Amino acid sequence: MIEDWKIPLYKIYTDDEDVNLITKIVKRGTHWAMGPEIEEFEKAIKNYVGVDYCLTLNSGTSALHTLFLAYGFGKGSDIIVPSFSFISTASAVLFVNAKPTFADIEEKTFGLDSKSISEKISSTTKAVVPMDYGGLSCDIMEIKKVASNNNLILIEDAAEALGAEIDGRKVGTHADSTIFSFCGNKVLTTGEGGAIVTNSKEIFEKSKLISSHGRLDKIRHFDNPLDPNYVEIGYNWRMSSLTATLGLSQLAKLDKLIKMRQDNANYISSRISKYSEITVPNPTSNHQHIYQMYTIRLPNEEKRSALQNFLIKKRIFSKVYFQPIHLTELYMQKFGTSKSQLPITEKIAKQVLTLPLYPNMTSEEKEYLVTSISEFFESN
Repeated sequence: MIEDWKIPLYKIYTDDEDVNLITKIVKRGTHWAMGPEIEEFEKAIKNYVGVDYCLTLNSGTSALHTLFLAYGFGKGSDIIVPSFSFISTASAVLFVNAKPTFADIEEKTFGLDSKSISEKISSTTKAVVPMDYGGLSCDIMEIKKVASNNNLILIEDAAEALGAEIDGRKVGTHADSTIFSFCGNKVLTTGEGGAIVTNSKEIFEKSKLISSHGRLDKIRHFDNPLDPNYVEIGYNWRMSSLTATLGLSQLAKLDKLIKMRQDNANYISSRISKYSEITVPNPTSNHQHIYQMYTIRLPNEEKRSALQNFLIKKRIFSKVYFQPIHLTELYMQKFGTSKSQLPITEKIAKQVLTLPLYPNMTSEEKEYLVTSISEFFESN
């Protein structure tokens, strides 16, 4: 529980505007589902990112699943994904009976390595799905070249990266389609939620059908007294009006939240980078890192575990993001994956440790975190 930790891994930033807007919808007594706020949120996201279409859903995982269905992936399709990611990046491939093929990552951004992608392409490869780690864009332009040269669909898993930029452009503008997550620990959070952004009208319209029972609605369902027209199989993956309302309020302050995160990350880095055994985040000048996570690297697994255990005793929450997907019991049993097949992924996974970071971190919390880390290294 959050109250058990002196410093939790994250806290959600809220203000009176969040409460006031949600209260307004609750008191309205209608349209808690499929209300006008959903389209307002979608319009706001597409304008913020700079794309033609946005569809909101109930999670980032649903968004990825929806896109795989919209693009027609299925049995006989291979999709290249990272193993260094949350498990849904790969599991969504299994949802459509396609095969995930794991490629290795590079050490600069922890995103897919374009050279490794090239080595994994086969005659049945249909798409590549890079992931943006912790709020930092992967090397999307190099990945895009490989995808384009091999006629592959490029779907960016930007679950952690709404607001991040590369080469002056927002994440979500480079791939064929991109997904975002609004889960509780994200920079923009609605508790649960997700979105698809794309410039393809066809993919947008297909995704909209898939996410709402395959129902062709020209009038909002609960405002339409006539029978709806069901044109294909679909699911119930819609976002609620309450969720969208919270999203609108959070989006209005997203740039402020990002700046607060960046300031806190810079402060922590300035205090702990003096220890040679710590590698702090260091994005290149063409990246805007939004610090959805603040992740350091240690020399090895032993030092990482020792620091994490020390912080736990100090009641400071830290967590390893991520353990490799290909080394989970599910994927080892189902696909025969094993150690040593993705050397960079396996090396990084033994070194990373995500430390607490959130917009409204107090000076006392930051000081306690950095002095605790200093205490560990000074005593070791």
